[in-house]
Amino acid sequence: ALHNAGLATLTHTPSPMKFLNEILDRPSQERPFLLLVVGYPTDNATVPDIAKKPLQSIASFVG
Repeated sequence: ALHNAGLATLTHTPSPMKFLNEILDRPSQERPFLLLVVGYPTDNATVPDIAKKPLQSIASFVG
């Protein structure tokens, strides 16, 4: 939906993430695990052409 609206997205998992609890005033038992950065790309922005890896190259099956 965001891409269809002309927005660009970036998932980011900084380590450590504790600073988010402090910034957002959240209790310590809540643990953020992902930031989703959203914004309008510049006119000359490019998207990397990244191919999906075959399942066999990233997974092992036992049994």
